[in-house]
Amino acid sequence: MSVVIGKQRTIGSGVIVDPEGYIVTNAHVVKGAEKIEVVVPPPAVAENAPDTLPANREQTYDARIVGVARQLDLAVIKIEAHKLSAIPIRKAVLPKQGEMVFAFGSPEGLRNSVTVGVVSAVARQPDPDSPLVYVQTDTPINPGNSGGPLVDADGELVGINTFILSSSGGNQGLGFAIPAGVVAYAYPQLVKYGHIHEPEIGAILQTITPELAAGLHLPRDYGVIVSDVVPGGPAEQAGLKIQDIIVRVDGIRTGSLPLFSQSLYMHGSGEHAKLEVLRGPDRLQLDVSLAERPHKVDSLADSVDPVKNLVSHLGILGIELNPDLAHSLPDLRIPSGIIVAAKTSGAGIGEVPLQTGDVIHGLNGTTVTSLADLREGLAKLAPGDAVVLLIERYGQLIYVSFVM
Repeated sequence: MSVVIGKQRTIGSGVIVDPEGYIVTNAHVVKGAEKIEVVVPPPAVAENAPDTLPANREQTYDARIVGVARQLDLAVIKIEAHKLSAIPIRKAVLPKQGEMVFAFGSPEGLRNSVTVGVVSAVARQPDPDSPLVYVQTDTPINPGNSGGPLVDADGELVGINTFILSSSGGNQGLGFAIPAGVVAYAYPQLVKYGHIHEPEIGAILQTITPELAAGLHLPRDYGVIVSDVVPGGPAEQAGLKIQDIIVRVDGIRTGSLPLFSQSLYMHGSGEHAKLEVLRGPDRLQLDVSLAERPHKVDSLADSVDPVKNLVSHLGILGIELNPDLAHSLPDLRIPSGIIVAAKTSGAGIGEVPLQTGDVIHGLNGTTVTSLADLREGLAKLAPGDAVVLLIERYGQLIYVSFVM
């Protein structure tokens, strides 16, 4: 029996959200990618444009990953291009059921395709155990559309096309997009931190069951109930109490924990959410400020020395993994190496495809367990030499490569 091993190629779509080359796509589109190429279609030219205009051709760029939010299935990548046409994100106004929308992307690799349909539902939750709520559309979406934009008639982003429900593998009118409000929340954090800080109000909530409702004599046997309030937190300051039932967030009904979690993703840190709660026979309106849940990678940056932990060739601040630190990172597969605590700025640094939270295990086939190992190996390389790092990212081992 013969075995053929080759490189696997996947095709997805994306949407330019910043003229300086920042692109939003799905996390699953770039998952495990060793190299990302972005094909930017030519700008539209009026039919009566003069023939002296240069020929409009699509451009291909190498891209690097800036940040990934796996829990939201969103990622931001960056290409070295400027003055691109960026799409405005529709955040303030939610789409309406029956509204006309357009999907752009590369279905089955057919680049720059557009399809049209309507919004079937504005807050669909296909998985009851997931906090994600999607815009459902009957706009034809197929493999290759993932990461592409769903836009309204004014050309504003309504959502990021993410998946379809299909028994045949093709479109059956059941497409789902991540709402634009979630994209607007996640994008600046992915650019700044490389990950997101999940919003919280300082309260623990549970799903109401019939038994819970009967035992506590609640006015309803469904929805979301407050089981704990953090002392001194935003919820307590707003007046939220244990056994309150949250029925609406910002005027939108909230009948489950996933719907409540999704509503928080529509807000940034320091913004306020309007909660409508039932407290016995009373219906109250509360104004709650949102805070950011600390991220374990951010705490690493606070413990590094900008001189002792600097790896100048890579433009990173690295920390050697010890047993205690490795234990605090439950997804870690190899409990040794150098974890990227932060990235530094400098000429050429943006071309090094590392991000915070990456763990470096090897350099050009040699195991790396200390900063001294890493610095010594890099010092032996000359400009123009190839660099291949074996890294661990989100529990997966991958190679990243670049030229010194």
